[in-house]
Amino acid sequence: MKHLPIGYIDSGFGGLTVVKESLKQLPNESIIFLGDNARCPYGSRPLSEVKHYIWQMAHFLMEKGIKMLVIACNTGTAAALDDLRFNLPIPVVGVIHPGSRAAIKATLNDKIGIIGTIGTVESHLYDEILLEKSDQIEVYAKACPDFVPIVEENRIFSEETKQLTQEYLAEFKEQGIDTLILGCTHYPLMKRVIGPIVGPEVKLIDSGAETISEVSALLDYFNLSRTVEEANLKPASHQFFTTGSAETFAEFAKTWLPIASLEVKSCRIEGEKIIEINHCES
Repeated sequence: MKHLPIGYIDSGFGGLTVVKESLKQLPNESIIFLGDNARCPYGSRPLSEVKHYIWQMAHFLMEKGIKMLVIACNTGTAAALDDLRFNLPIPVVGVIHPGSRAAIKATLNDKIGIIGTIGTVESHLYDEILLEKSDQIEVYAKACPDFVPIVEENRIFSEETKQLTQEYLAEFKEQGIDTLILGCTHYPLMKRVIGPIVGPEVKLIDSGAETISEVSALLDYFNLSRTVEEANLKPASHQFFTTGSAETFAEFAKTWLPIASLEVKSCRIEGEKIIEINHCES
Protein backbone atom coordinates (compact mmCIF):
# COMPACT_ATOMS: atom_id res chain seq x y z
CA MET A 1 0.00 0.00 0.00
CA LYS A 2 2.85 2.43 0.81
CA HIS A 3 4.17 2.34 -2.75
CA LEU A 4 0.89 3.55 -4.27
CA PRO A 5 0.57 7.21 -5.32
CA ILE A 6 -1.55 9.89 -3.68
CA GLY A 7 -4.45 10.87 -5.92
CA TYR A 8 -5.39 14.50 -6.53
CA ILE A 9 -8.53 15.71 -8.32
CA ASP A 10 -9.62 19.21 -9.34
CA SER A 11 -11.87 20.97 -11.82
CA GLY A 12 -8.84 22.23 -13.75
CA PHE A 13 -5.42 23.78 -13.22
CA GLY A 14 -5.99 25.05 -9.67
CA GLY A 15 -5.15 21.75 -8.00
CA LEU A 16 -1.60 22.11 -9.29
CA THR A 17 -1.06 24.63 -6.46
CA VAL A 18 -1.69 21.71 -4.08
CA VAL A 19 0.56 19.39 -6.08
CA LYS A 20 3.36 21.96 -6.00
CA GLU A 21 3.21 22.01 -2.20
CA SER A 22 3.13 18.20 -2.16
CA LEU A 23 6.34 18.07 -4.21
CA LYS A 24 7.93 20.36 -1.63
CA GLN A 25 6.67 18.76 1.59
CA LEU A 26 6.38 15.12 0.45
CA PRO A 27 9.15 14.53 -2.11
CA ASN A 28 9.17 10.77 -1.51
CA GLU A 29 5.52 10.35 -2.51
CA SER A 30 4.25 9.49 -5.98
CA ILE A 31 1.44 11.61 -7.43
CA ILE A 32 -1.41 10.98 -9.83
CA PHE A 33 -3.50 14.04 -10.74
CA LEU A 34 -6.71 14.40 -12.73
CA GLY A 35 -7.99 17.81 -13.83
CA ASP A 36 -11.51 18.01 -15.25
CA ASN A 37 -10.71 20.90 -17.60
CA ALA A 38 -13.44 19.89 -20.04
CA ARG A 39 -16.13 20.75 -17.48
CA CYS A 40 -14.34 23.57 -15.66
CA PRO A 41 -15.39 25.76 -13.90
CA TYR A 42 -17.36 23.95 -11.21
CA GLY A 43 -18.22 27.00 -9.12
CA SER A 44 -21.46 27.96 -10.84
CA ARG A 45 -22.76 24.40 -11.13
CA PRO A 46 -25.23 22.84 -8.64
CA LEU A 47 -23.38 20.99 -5.87
CA SER A 48 -25.26 17.78 -6.77
CA GLU A 49 -23.75 17.94 -10.27
CA VAL A 50 -20.27 18.67 -8.89
CA LYS A 51 -20.61 15.71 -6.52
CA HIS A 52 -21.33 13.47 -9.51
CA TYR A 53 -18.24 14.73 -11.35
CA ILE A 54 -16.05 14.26 -8.25
CA TRP A 55 -17.23 10.65 -7.96
CA GLN A 56 -16.38 10.02 -11.61
CA MET A 57 -12.84 11.30 -11.05
CA ALA A 58 -12.49 9.35 -7.81
CA HIS A 59 -13.47 6.12 -9.58
CA PHE A 60 -10.89 6.83 -12.32
CA LEU A 61 -8.07 7.22 -9.79
CA MET A 62 -9.21 4.29 -7.65
CA GLU A 63 -8.94 2.07 -10.74
CA LYS A 64 -5.39 3.36 -11.27
CA GLY A 65 -4.55 2.49 -7.65
CA ILE A 66 -4.08 5.17 -4.98
CA LYS A 67 -3.53 5.10 -1.22
CA MET A 68 -5.15 8.46 -0.42
CA LEU A 69 -7.43 10.86 -2.27
CA VAL A 70 -7.11 14.65 -2.06
CA ILE A 71 -10.01 16.73 -3.34
CA ALA A 72 -7.87 19.68 -4.44
CA CYS A 73 -10.96 21.75 -5.15
CA ASN A 74 -12.98 23.81 -2.67
CA THR A 75 -16.29 23.40 -4.53
CA GLY A 76 -15.62 19.67 -4.85
CA THR A 77 -14.82 19.45 -1.14
CA ALA A 78 -18.08 21.20 -0.23
CA ALA A 79 -20.03 18.89 -2.55
CA ALA A 80 -18.54 15.46 -1.92
CA LEU A 81 -16.05 15.20 0.96
CA ASP A 82 -18.33 13.57 3.53
CA ASP A 83 -19.77 11.13 0.99
CA LEU A 84 -16.37 10.03 -0.29
CA ARG A 85 -15.00 9.64 3.23
CA PHE A 86 -17.92 7.38 4.13
CA ASN A 87 -17.79 5.22 1.00
CA LEU A 88 -14.14 4.91 -0.05
CA PRO A 89 -11.76 2.43 1.66
CA ILE A 90 -8.88 4.93 1.72
CA PRO A 91 -8.34 8.27 3.54
CA VAL A 92 -9.93 11.26 1.79
CA VAL A 93 -8.77 14.84 2.42
CA GLY A 94 -10.45 18.10 1.40
CA VAL A 95 -9.10 21.65 1.35
CA ILE A 96 -11.67 23.55 3.44
CA HIS A 97 -10.95 22.34 6.97
CA PRO A 98 -7.14 22.92 6.75
CA GLY A 99 -7.68 26.40 5.33
CA SER A 100 -10.12 27.28 8.09
CA ARG A 101 -7.75 26.15 10.84
CA ALA A 102 -4.88 28.14 9.32
CA ALA A 103 -7.02 31.29 9.14
CA ILE A 104 -8.03 31.07 12.80
CA LYS A 105 -4.38 30.66 13.74
CA ALA A 106 -3.33 33.63 11.59
CA THR A 107 -5.97 36.24 12.49
CA LEU A 108 -5.21 38.82 15.17
CA ASN A 109 -8.49 40.76 15.09
CA ASP A 110 -10.89 37.80 14.45
CA LYS A 111 -12.06 39.27 11.14
CA ILE A 112 -11.65 36.73 8.36
CA GLY A 113 -12.55 37.17 4.70
CA ILE A 114 -13.23 34.34 2.27
CA ILE A 115 -13.19 34.46 -1.51
CA GLY A 116 -14.35 31.47 -3.51
CA THR A 117 -16.61 30.21 -6.24
CA ILE A 118 -20.36 30.66 -6.04
CA GLY A 119 -20.76 27.01 -5.04
CA THR A 120 -18.19 27.21 -2.24
CA VAL A 121 -19.52 30.49 -0.82
CA GLU A 122 -23.17 29.43 -0.99
CA SER A 123 -22.39 26.10 0.72
CA HIS A 124 -21.40 28.16 3.82
CA LEU A 125 -19.02 25.34 4.79
CA TYR A 126 -16.14 27.71 5.57
CA ASP A 127 -18.45 29.87 7.70
CA GLU A 128 -19.72 26.84 9.62
CA ILE A 129 -16.26 25.44 10.31
CA LEU A 130 -14.84 28.81 11.40
CA LEU A 131 -17.76 29.58 13.72
CA GLU A 132 -17.76 26.06 15.17
CA LYS A 133 -14.17 26.58 16.27
CA SER A 134 -14.56 30.15 17.56
CA ASP A 135 -17.71 32.19 18.14
CA GLN A 136 -15.55 35.33 18.25
CA ILE A 137 -14.82 35.16 14.53
CA GLU A 138 -16.48 37.58 12.11
CA VAL A 139 -16.73 36.00 8.67
CA TYR A 140 -17.08 37.95 5.43
CA ALA A 141 -17.49 35.86 2.27
CA LYS A 142 -17.43 36.99 -1.34
CA ALA A 143 -17.99 34.93 -4.48
CA CYS A 144 -15.52 35.76 -7.26
CA PRO A 145 -16.80 33.66 -10.18
CA ASP A 146 -14.60 35.30 -12.82
CA PHE A 147 -11.30 34.27 -11.20
CA VAL A 148 -11.31 30.63 -12.34
CA PRO A 149 -11.82 31.45 -16.05
CA ILE A 150 -9.13 34.13 -15.72
CA VAL A 151 -6.63 31.53 -14.48
CA GLU A 152 -7.70 28.83 -16.94
CA GLU A 153 -7.36 31.30 -19.84
CA ASN A 154 -4.06 32.74 -18.53
CA ARG A 155 -5.36 36.31 -18.21
CA ILE A 156 -4.01 36.82 -14.68
CA PHE A 157 -1.88 39.90 -15.27
CA SER A 158 -4.12 41.85 -17.64
CA GLU A 159 -5.28 45.33 -16.75
CA GLU A 160 -8.88 44.13 -16.88
CA THR A 161 -8.12 41.46 -14.29
CA LYS A 162 -6.53 44.00 -11.96
CA GLN A 163 -9.57 46.28 -12.24
CA LEU A 164 -12.01 43.41 -11.67
CA THR A 165 -10.03 42.19 -8.64
CA GLN A 166 -10.12 45.67 -7.11
CA GLU A 167 -13.91 45.72 -7.52
CA TYR A 168 -14.33 42.26 -5.98
CA LEU A 169 -12.12 42.96 -2.96
CA ALA A 170 -13.02 46.58 -2.19
CA GLU A 171 -15.53 45.69 0.54
CA PHE A 172 -12.95 43.79 2.56
CA LYS A 173 -11.10 47.04 3.31
CA GLU A 174 -14.28 48.48 4.82
CA GLN A 175 -14.79 45.33 6.90
CA GLY A 176 -11.27 45.53 8.32
CA ILE A 177 -10.24 41.92 7.78
CA ASP A 178 -6.67 40.92 8.60
CA THR A 179 -6.88 37.42 7.06
CA LEU A 180 -8.19 36.35 3.66
CA ILE A 181 -8.81 32.71 2.76
CA LEU A 182 -8.17 31.98 -0.91
CA GLY A 183 -11.08 29.55 -1.00
CA CYS A 184 -10.39 28.10 -4.44
CA THR A 185 -7.20 26.29 -5.45
CA HIS A 186 -7.04 28.44 -8.59
CA TYR A 187 -6.75 31.64 -6.55
CA PRO A 188 -3.17 31.25 -5.25
CA LEU A 189 -2.10 31.64 -8.88
CA MET A 190 -3.44 35.20 -8.55
CA LYS A 191 -1.56 36.07 -5.34
CA ARG A 192 0.59 38.67 -7.09
CA VAL A 193 -2.60 40.48 -8.11
CA ILE A 194 -4.63 39.94 -4.94
CA GLY A 195 -1.84 40.70 -2.44
CA PRO A 196 -1.14 44.33 -3.42
CA ILE A 197 -4.87 45.09 -3.57
CA VAL A 198 -5.75 43.87 -0.06
CA GLY A 199 -2.47 45.21 1.33
CA PRO A 200 0.46 43.75 3.27
CA GLU A 201 -1.46 43.84 6.55
CA VAL A 202 -3.82 41.10 5.29
CA LYS A 203 -2.54 37.53 5.57
CA LEU A 204 -3.42 35.37 2.55
CA ILE A 205 -4.31 31.79 3.41
CA ASP A 206 -3.67 29.23 0.67
CA SER A 207 -6.12 26.48 1.64
CA GLY A 208 -4.53 24.06 -0.80
CA ALA A 209 -1.02 24.45 0.60
CA GLU A 210 -2.35 24.03 4.14
CA THR A 211 -3.95 20.77 3.05
CA ILE A 212 -0.60 19.07 2.43
CA SER A 213 0.32 19.43 6.09
CA GLU A 214 -2.81 17.42 6.89
CA VAL A 215 -1.97 14.88 4.19
CA SER A 216 1.49 14.43 5.73
CA ALA A 217 0.03 13.86 9.20
CA LEU A 218 -2.49 11.31 7.91
CA LEU A 219 0.18 9.42 5.97
CA ASP A 220 2.10 9.01 9.20
CA TYR A 221 -1.03 8.12 11.20
CA PHE A 222 -2.03 5.36 8.78
CA ASN A 223 1.59 4.22 8.29
CA LEU A 224 1.45 5.07 4.59
CA SER A 225 4.47 7.38 4.31
CA ARG A 226 7.36 6.43 2.07
CA THR A 227 10.85 6.83 3.50
CA VAL A 228 13.90 8.20 1.70
CA GLU A 229 15.27 4.66 1.52
CA GLU A 230 12.07 3.39 -0.11
CA ALA A 231 12.10 6.30 -2.55
CA ASN A 232 15.72 5.56 -3.46
CA LEU A 233 14.80 1.96 -4.29
CA LYS A 234 11.75 3.07 -6.29
CA PRO A 235 11.76 6.79 -7.17
CA ALA A 236 8.55 8.77 -6.89
CA SER A 237 6.55 9.03 -10.11
CA HIS A 238 4.28 11.87 -11.26
CA GLN A 239 1.32 11.22 -13.56
CA PHE A 240 -1.04 13.89 -14.87
CA PHE A 241 -4.37 13.42 -16.62
CA THR A 242 -6.87 15.92 -18.01
CA THR A 243 -10.30 15.68 -19.60
CA GLY A 244 -9.28 18.70 -21.69
CA SER A 245 -6.31 19.34 -23.97
CA ALA A 246 -3.17 17.51 -22.86
CA GLU A 247 -1.00 19.98 -24.78
CA THR A 248 -2.55 23.01 -23.07
CA PHE A 249 -2.36 21.35 -19.68
CA ALA A 250 1.30 20.43 -20.16
CA GLU A 251 2.16 23.96 -21.25
CA PHE A 252 0.54 25.42 -18.15
CA ALA A 253 1.85 22.80 -15.73
CA LYS A 254 5.49 23.01 -16.80
CA THR A 255 5.56 26.73 -15.91
CA TRP A 256 4.22 26.00 -12.44
CA LEU A 257 5.72 22.67 -11.33
CA PRO A 258 9.42 21.88 -10.78
CA ILE A 259 9.33 18.67 -12.83
CA ALA A 260 11.96 18.32 -15.55
CA SER A 261 10.07 15.88 -17.77
CA LEU A 262 6.32 16.30 -17.45
CA GLU A 263 3.91 13.91 -19.15
CA VAL A 264 0.21 14.64 -19.50
CA LYS A 265 -2.37 12.11 -20.67
CA SER A 266 -5.76 12.93 -22.14
CA CYS A 267 -9.04 11.41 -21.01
CA ARG A 268 -12.55 11.54 -22.39
CA ILE A 269 -15.87 11.36 -20.61
CA GLU A 270 -17.99 8.44 -21.83
CA GLY A 271 -21.34 8.19 -20.07
CA GLU A 272 -20.59 7.65 -16.41
CA LYS A 273 -16.88 6.92 -16.86
CA ILE A 274 -13.68 8.83 -17.53
CA ILE A 275 -11.41 6.90 -19.89
CA GLU A 276 -7.73 7.47 -20.76
CA ILE A 277 -7.10 7.97 -24.47
CA ASN A 278 -3.63 9.32 -25.39
CA HIS A 279 -0.74 11.48 -24.21
CA CYS A 280 1.79 14.09 -25.14
CA GLU A 281 5.11 14.97 -23.58
CA SER A 282 6.49 18.39 -22.75
